[in-house]
Amino acid sequence: MKRLLIILGIIVCAAAANVVWGQTEGVITYETKMNLHRRIPPEREAMKAMIPEYRTSKDQLFFRGPESLYKPVIEDSEEDMSSGATHSSGGMTIRMQTPNIETYTNRDSQERIVQQEFQGKQYLIVDTLKVSPWKFGTETKTILGYICKQAYYTDETRPDQKMEITAWYTDQVGALLGPERFNTLPGAVLAVDINSGERVIVAKQVEMKGLKKNELKKPSSGQKTTSAEFRAMVDEQVKKMGGSGGMIIRN
Repeated sequence: MKRLLIILGIIVCAAAANVVWGQTEGVITYETKMNLHRRIPPEREAMKAMIPEYRTSKDQLFFRGPESLYKPVIEDSEEDMSSGATHSSGGMTIRMQTPNIETYTNRDSQERIVQQEFQGKQYLIVDTLKVSPWKFGTETKTILGYICKQAYYTDETRPDQKMEITAWYTDQVGALLGPERFNTLPGAVLAVDINSGERVIVAKQVEMKGLKKNELKKPSSGQKTTSAEFRAMVDEQVKKMGGSGGMIIRN
């Protein structure tokens, strides 16, 4: 029964997408606010005095027809911090690393490609598009003038990092659009709340306009791998570093 509901969800999303594809093109700018202190385990409580409680970043979603590309906005004042930022306290320096991640999706080919750097090496994580087990709520809210509906699910793909996901999407922009992997709803996701404020992604601007030639470009450079292989590699390196991993602040 659960599998049937997921299949029905895919059909509904595809039907909604067919209505709007070909007439939607533009850019959505998002702001992500991460609570860094909530990622610190109890045994490392002293680290809270060494790093700021929140870190904010901006990303943009470029979309046209069945394609979309989600990538970070590098502002001039942040170019020197793109490889990481440091905070010192009591003679100890903690490095907070913000990985440069680009996520490309093509719903026609069911393709999802993530280009990401890890330890100085570029990787191309190639997988098929997966639909999350969304449940639909009854609440609504208005974001940037768009009426948004509620959807939610519990991500249990990693038992050690269980996440409660709540998204708000509108059918007034397009279908199957959203930041990161949150793009399998029958609308455009304008807000995502992970673990009740641990990480919050909110749209700050929606621009319906034609894209420039290279604004939506399929990533092609890097060593090809799968998400499972990449995650296993990262986990192994985190273990070697004693479980710290350098404060990776985005999933």
